[in-house]
Amino acid sequence: IFNLRWICWLSPFIPIFINPNSYFSSFLSFLLAVLGCFLSQCQCRCSPGMAHQSPLSLAGLPQAQSLAGAQPNVEKLVEDHLAVQSLIRAYQVRPLNGHHNADLDPLGISCINFDDVPVPTGVQNVDLALFKDRLSILTVGGFYGLDESDLDKVFRLPTTTFIGALRPPFGFLPIMAYCQHIGVEFMFINDLDQCQWIREKFEKPGVMQFTLEEKRTLLARMVRSTRFEEFLQRKWSSEKRFGLEGCESLIPALKTIIDKSSEKGVENVVMGMPHRGRLNVLANVIRKELEQIFCQFDSKLEAADEGSGDVKYHLGMYHRRINRVTDRNITLSLMANPSHLEAVDPVVQGKTKAEQFYCGDTEGHKVMSILMHGDAAFAGQGVVYETFHLSDLPSYSTHGTVHVVVNNQIGFTTDPRMARSSPYPTDVARVVNAPIFHVNADDPEAVVYVCNVAAEWRATFHKDVVVDLVCYRRLGHNEMDEPMFTQPLMYKQIKKQKGVMQKYGEKLIAEGVVTRQEYEEEIAKYDKICEEAHVRSKDEKILHIKHWLDSPWPGFFNLDGQPKSLTCPSTGLTEEELTHIGQVASSVPVEDFTIHGGLSRILKARGEMIKNRTVDWALGEYMAFGSLLKEGIHVRLSGQDVERGTFSHRHHVLHDQNVDKRVCIPMNHVAPNQAPYTVCNSSLSEYGVLGFELGFAMASPNALVLWEAQFGDFHNTAQCIIDQFICPGQAKWVRQNGIVLLLPHGMEGMGPEHSSARPERFLQMCNDDPDVLPSITEDFAIRQLHDCNWIVVNCSNPGNFFHVLRRQILAPFRKPLIVFTPKSLLRHPEARSNFDEMLPGTDFQRLIPDNGPVAQNPAGVKRIVFCTGKVYYELTKERKAHGMEDTVAIARMEQLSPFPFDLVKAESEKYPNADLVWCQEEHKNQGYYDYVKPRMRTTIDRAKPVWYAGRPPAAAPATGNKKAHLVELKNFLDTAFDLDAFKDQM
Repeated sequence: IFNLRWICWLSPFIPIFINPNSYFSSFLSFLLAVLGCFLSQCQCRCSPGMAHQSPLSLAGLPQAQSLAGAQPNVEKLVEDHLAVQSLIRAYQVRPLNGHHNADLDPLGISCINFDDVPVPTGVQNVDLALFKDRLSILTVGGFYGLDESDLDKVFRLPTTTFIGALRPPFGFLPIMAYCQHIGVEFMFINDLDQCQWIREKFEKPGVMQFTLEEKRTLLARMVRSTRFEEFLQRKWSSEKRFGLEGCESLIPALKTIIDKSSEKGVENVVMGMPHRGRLNVLANVIRKELEQIFCQFDSKLEAADEGSGDVKYHLGMYHRRINRVTDRNITLSLMANPSHLEAVDPVVQGKTKAEQFYCGDTEGHKVMSILMHGDAAFAGQGVVYETFHLSDLPSYSTHGTVHVVVNNQIGFTTDPRMARSSPYPTDVARVVNAPIFHVNADDPEAVVYVCNVAAEWRATFHKDVVVDLVCYRRLGHNEMDEPMFTQPLMYKQIKKQKGVMQKYGEKLIAEGVVTRQEYEEEIAKYDKICEEAHVRSKDEKILHIKHWLDSPWPGFFNLDGQPKSLTCPSTGLTEEELTHIGQVASSVPVEDFTIHGGLSRILKARGEMIKNRTVDWALGEYMAFGSLLKEGIHVRLSGQDVERGTFSHRHHVLHDQNVDKRVCIPMNHVAPNQAPYTVCNSSLSEYGVLGFELGFAMASPNALVLWEAQFGDFHNTAQCIIDQFICPGQAKWVRQNGIVLLLPHGMEGMGPEHSSARPERFLQMCNDDPDVLPSITEDFAIRQLHDCNWIVVNCSNPGNFFHVLRRQILAPFRKPLIVFTPKSLLRHPEARSNFDEMLPGTDFQRLIPDNGPVAQNPAGVKRIVFCTGKVYYELTKERKAHGMEDTVAIARMEQLSPFPFDLVKAESEKYPNADLVWCQEEHKNQGYYDYVKPRMRTTIDRAKPVWYAGRPPAAAPATGNKKAHLVELKNFLDTAFDLDAFKDQM
């Protein structure tokens, strides 16, 4: 029996060690613990000399004493304890989820459908008052084998809960923990420590306690949140503002997260949100001056900055201030966001990652992100899922984000039954095991408690967490909308609903925390602040968008926001630098590192090229990156399979063939004090990852951030980021960005999905005027770059690619750069550049003229063919085959936008007797033709036609038949060199 006692005490832990979160393991552990307890008591009553006797049977064990004096047998006692534990666990996990039964909906009309969950009859939508009733307790308990006689017993619970002894009535404490105004989803988390941490926060009796001062602070924040919206409604009742009415507790929620995070050491918070409540967040969280916000409602407001600007509820803000709760400095930035609700999510994560990177915060202790969402968008927008899946990837993790869902229980006019297939809008967060805290937004104290826990979770585990504020929209989708058209019953209930500030104020008055006079004085005090700011706002006659910058670059621009100069130094390098970088690119700078045999041949070939003073595409890119790193410029290259390169040309990460996970990045061995090089394969995402890299590029102008598509046409999956952020970002938000998009492009018979990067889409969105010939001055090239919205290039040789990448950093401003990169040219023997094209004094060539035999006799040239990219090599081959090297000139347009008006004019005037032809491999309704034709005609005599040679119009970007592809290629090349081909078109 002595040995049996130790076995019995230790045996309960065996199932837990096997599977800590198994439902069966918990039952088995509890059963063994009870048996061990009774067997140990039995051994204690035996004298030492009787230790060898057989243990008593279960029938002979002492019976438990209940409060009522009943003497149930041991079997019943064990069954009852197991039943109670099952009941408690049922509130934590399905089928009797506590969060399904919590009082979460302020309106009491929740339309969440749990019919697929086998919940016992009579336990849905229960609340504390119902459960205090003995009959209701019995109804629930009866499902687990408990009867009337069990209601007065004391049950001891296992240490897997923090409730302690469960005293009569047994239903009370689990309801207090899980079925009031907070519902907790966490049992899907497969980490025992994390589950126990959450249990402790919610199961311990009395955890949600607030001091008088905390309650008064919370009331003051509720007053500011509520009265701000009411002030705007009084002053501008017919203006759209997407107010926060119905979820005023969002403001104290955010401030609580920031306060607790600041207490834990956070110094920088990057935030993103949709339009609902943005003005309130700007005013009461970021602390934007109220007069700056109010003046936005003035219809006569003039724009002082260039560009289109944006509506007030899309603008962002950056502010550094003292956190009054912690007396610590904190920087808050709210990112500007378009109406594409969740598009800002990855952008915020990218900027957060960059801020962490630049301050050396490798674990997210100093910089964090907060993302706000709408319920319908959170469930419906795929970028939310993409962003969650970046959360734990090494090169993308921001070490935990607090997500706050403003759960209106409706999306515009669509109720949840039609908007999602999951019970909750937050179910997408379960994919990364993020705990989800549902809370009734009409209970400010519950909201604040949950937000404190969420901030602590993020600080403790550095993982994502979701706060679901279940609320409503008091005024519909916007202030001009009539919600009764589509949700009459909901809005009848909303009209009866008392405001949360009023309810909380009355609660505190009843508790004696504040007097009614103090409550009314707090309201009057903030109303006065708003009125005074309104008076000052009338003096604001001009809108300065730069005051709304969410990502300022101190010291990069002059005080007026203009570049410090409009000059760009030469982008060339000395021969010594080129040679040194080339040697690094062709070596393995780590000892005892075994590389693949095929890679050895590639590195050897690189070394031979360096000896011959030539570079291919991969080496040209290497030269650009390596030189910038040496100059202290951080380079980050991200995308699908970028480490090796989709076409196996890059090999920036070498893998040891004998040691798992051992890698070498030669680019990080260019110079002793160089900047770090980050090259990272991304998840199979375009929308999320491009948004992330855009956000990363926002943080600092002194970094070259590049995103490469696996194939150029894959950018269409990220079109929202391109259309809403990259193309118009500076015009809408005066926010420059130097991100580079590398888009593999070329018609090579690979079918419609892997041929075209759709250059026509980028060119269509360029902001230069095709009908106006700009004034061509000495600084024309750099001024064009300064005035454009982005730069579009299609380089035909690696030297020019090298220069355009370096120009991206050496220019005195930042513009997005779109590069149509090659596929077949990566290994084309003629697509090489000599060191002479990359030495000091050389620069990017916007247009490369024909310097062959035609240049010796320009008057004898019958045709000049303008082209761009890969087709140049096919044209030169065909020209040679036709014997027209003296009569046909071929000019390469390397930079398409801004359009090189000056160089096109000079080149066309060089050949006075030549016809002008634009040749492209893309179909006529695609590619560049519709962009270049009007600009070429503006440049030259308008009476002179610009002929087209290329594929005919088509719906698909390319044929899927290799033979058809070759036939099309031959036809348009023949057309380009047939001097009589266009006569019939006159």
